[in-house]
Amino acid sequence: MNPESLASALFDVVAPILAERRPGEDLGVSVADITLERPKNRDHGDWATNIAMKLAKKVGTNPRELAQLIADAASSIEGVASVEVAGPGFINIRLEAGAAGELARTIVTAGDQYGHSDTRSHENINLEFVSANPTGPIHLGGTRWAAVGDSLARILQSQGASVTREYYFNDHGGQIDRFARSLLAAHLGEPTPEDGYGGAYIGEIATRVVPLYDGDLSALSREEQQEVFRSVGVELMFAEIKQSLHDFGVDFDVYFHENSLHESGAVQRAVARLQELGHMYEKDGALWLRTTDFGDDKDRVVIKSDGDAAYISGDIAYYLDKRERGFNREVMMLGADHHGYVKRLMAVVAAFGDEPYVNLQVLIGQMVNLVQDGKPVRMSKRAGTVVTMEDLVGIVGVDAARYALTRSSTDSNLDIDLDVLRKRTNDNPVFYVQYAHARTFNAAKNAEDSGVDRSVFAPETLTHETESALLGALQEFPRLVAFAAEVREPHRIARYLEEIAGLYHRWYDNCRIVPLGDAPVEPVHHSRRWLNDATGQVLRNGLDLLGVSAPERM
Repeated sequence: MNPESLASALFDVVAPILAERRPGEDLGVSVADITLERPKNRDHGDWATNIAMKLAKKVGTNPRELAQLIADAASSIEGVASVEVAGPGFINIRLEAGAAGELARTIVTAGDQYGHSDTRSHENINLEFVSANPTGPIHLGGTRWAAVGDSLARILQSQGASVTREYYFNDHGGQIDRFARSLLAAHLGEPTPEDGYGGAYIGEIATRVVPLYDGDLSALSREEQQEVFRSVGVELMFAEIKQSLHDFGVDFDVYFHENSLHESGAVQRAVARLQELGHMYEKDGALWLRTTDFGDDKDRVVIKSDGDAAYISGDIAYYLDKRERGFNREVMMLGADHHGYVKRLMAVVAAFGDEPYVNLQVLIGQMVNLVQDGKPVRMSKRAGTVVTMEDLVGIVGVDAARYALTRSSTDSNLDIDLDVLRKRTNDNPVFYVQYAHARTFNAAKNAEDSGVDRSVFAPETLTHETESALLGALQEFPRLVAFAAEVREPHRIARYLEEIAGLYHRWYDNCRIVPLGDAPVEPVHHSRRWLNDATGQVLRNGLDLLGVSAPERM
């Protein structure tokens, strides 16, 4: 029995009680009002609900009295072993072993679809993440967003949402000029410009630009040479970024060029729309957006007095462009230095008549620090002052890097101990989870060789306390994935998988799948094979949501 079916059965019990207490009245109560939680102390049962406390006032009765009425009626629900009232009106429910154990077959039957749903099929989401400037390799902050963003996309898609992964190509502005000047200086053997980019990669790319230019660079003026290094160098750098992301398991559906907003007239169209809506005004020769009407601390210049577009103009045009492409949800992942920018973006959303934090959501990611041999790692051999995606992957591999970057909430700083991630012990969280999966595979193979298959299933035999704990946690997976999608927090999946791994290891150490010696194969052994395979399936499904492999042997 899963939480949905139990909630439905409870509603069928609650509805007549409410009708008897308030005949002829529509109290607006539905099955959605019945929430089920896992008791922290499993001695209190398999599920707990506070429905009596939520409804007591509506029916004019004491919460505990109402809870007892519900408990008495719920005790007759098929698959329910006992129902008790606790505290001020909590209802604790214990399932029969057979009803609880049936979950193992449900999971195995569902396979890679266990945990999936279509609850977000109405959402067309544009998920923009990484978006590192094409002026150097991806640093650790961008690497964190690559891991988290791709995992979030997978989680949202598992819940039925249509997700477009988008990379915002920052090719409009001063950083590209500095990049081009840095390349040209490297080519000419000059020192790096004071505001330029350093690192061995600059010299590498500058060297690759020369043979790609069909002509004599020395015959060009310095300005013309810089333009060559700009156009060719940016393409080379961005090709490297794309390849690095692909090797990291992250591919984008759309690469959107910032410059196109200015060249296509998108900025002008967005300004015109805001003018039509009455939110623009002219002052000191500039065009301003009245963002203070929508919670910003001051109004923002959109078109400067010299006619040039201000920085926010691109964000305004980009938001409108996505909405015109049919996205009803836009999610942007930005670095910690953009925290103060959120309020003005939400003002833009409101100015267009949309709902802030619904049509647009901004996620802020904090810093990532690497530690090795007890000391911070601050330098990259290739990139100079920043540690890159390639540096991290080269040390610990893709799986460990993605898992480590995803398993913590993005709103907190993250310290990654490289020495731990290279260990093949339980101290290494990704090894701990992957080893658990490999163990389920090995256990299944050994069971098959011993004649323990899935031809028999007697869920009522799964009565050991470790089986109850494992089944209870496995049952939570669909709800956890749905919640991770709702709150945009992939780290919940990783932490859950570590819990499952721990529960599985404890179960495996206490309950034999294969009978000892020459003892006969009994129904409980077949049933444990189902539970073993169900656990492996959940671990596999969860790792897939994180973009991490599920090895069959380690």
